[in-house]
Amino acid sequence: MGTSRVRPARRAPARPPASVGILDTAFHRASLATPHGETKAARDRLRARLKIVRSAATIVRHLRLETRRLSPPRLTEFEQTLVDETLGRGVLARSVTRLRRAEERIRGLAREAERGIARASGPEELGERVRAFYGRVSSFVREVDPDLARAREITAFLRRRPQLEPGAPTLVVAGFPNVGKSSLDARLSSARPKIADYPFTTLSIAVGHADLGFDRLQVLDTPGVLGRTDRANPAEREASTAVHRAATVVLFVIDPTGRSGYSVAEQEALLERWREELPRTPIIAVETKSDLATQETGRLRVSAVTGAGIDALWATLRPELRPRGELPPVQEELVETPEAIDNSGVSRGADRADGADAPPARRSPRKRR
Repeated sequence: MGTSRVRPARRAPARPPASVGILDTAFHRASLATPHGETKAARDRLRARLKIVRSAATIVRHLRLETRRLSPPRLTEFEQTLVDETLGRGVLARSVTRLRRAEERIRGLAREAERGIARASGPEELGERVRAFYGRVSSFVREVDPDLARAREITAFLRRRPQLEPGAPTLVVAGFPNVGKSSLDARLSSARPKIADYPFTTLSIAVGHADLGFDRLQVLDTPGVLGRTDRANPAEREASTAVHRAATVVLFVIDPTGRSGYSVAEQEALLERWREELPRTPIIAVETKSDLATQETGRLRVSAVTGAGIDALWATLRPELRPRGELPPVQEELVETPEAIDNSGVSRGADRADGADAPPARRSPRKRR
C-alpha cells in the first residue's frame, strides 16, 4: 500500500512594495512625453525637462493621495484618538510627517534637475541628468516604503470603522463582555450587530441610528471592557476611546444574572471608575436580561428579547440627549429704504403721537410717454 504524499501549502505571492507601483506609473507617464520644437536639440532638451517634471508631479500626487484620508478635516479628532489608542500613539503623525517631507525633497530634486537640464550641453549629458534624477528620486520613495505601508494599514483600519457625524448626539452602549450590549443596541437603533452567546463577539465599534424627533441619534455598540488599565487588548482600548471621546451619553449595561461570567461587583467597579473619570458625561446604568433576573436592585431593567422596559429606558435617555442650553433669540434687522419715508421724515407704519396708524403714502402718477 503506497503512502500518500502531503503537498505543501502554496504560499500567497508577496505583494510588491507600494513604491514599486508609484515609480512604475511615474516613469511610464514621463516616457510618453512628445515635445515640439524647431530643432532636434530643442526637442531633446524639452523632452528631458518634461520627463523630470511629469515623473516628479506623478510621485508627489500619489504620495498625497496616500495621506489624504489621514489629514484634517477628513480625519476627525475621534478617529485620530482611536488610531493612537489602538495602533500606537504617534504612529500616524510620524508616518504622515515623513511622507510630507518626502514630497518636499522630491520637489527640490525636480527644481535642481531642471536647472541642470538648462545648463546641459548635449543629448548625452541630458540623458545622464535624467537618469541621475530617476535614481535619486527612486531612493527617496523607497525610503518611505514602511510609511506607505503604515498609511495604507491605517486607512484600511478606519474604513472598517463607522464614520461618525461630528456634533450629532451619540449614545455609547458599553459594559463587560457578553452582558447583552449588542442585543440592546439592536433594540434601540437600526444597527444589526452580530449576536452570539460567547464573550468578545463584538471586536470593533459599530454604529446604528435612531430618530429623536429633533435630531438623528448615533448609537455605538462597543466591544466588551474588562476594566483592565495595564493589559487591555485593542478591542478594549477601542471601546474605552468611544466612551471617553465620542459619547454624549453612556449607557452602561449590567448583567445581574451572572451568566456573562462576571460578577455584579466587578461591573459596578468599572461603572464607578468611569463616573469618576467622566464627571460631565451622563452615565446611565441599565440591567439587561430582566426576563431571567429575579432579584430587585432598583435600577432600570430591560429585556432585549421581550422588549420589556425599552419605553422606560427611552424616557430616561431622551432628556439627557436633548441639546443643552437655550437657543439664542432671533434678531430681525429692519431696513428702511428711502421710498419708505414720506416727506415729513416719518417712516410708513410708524405710530403717530395720538396712537393712530399713519395713512399709506400715495404714489405719484406716472406720465405716459
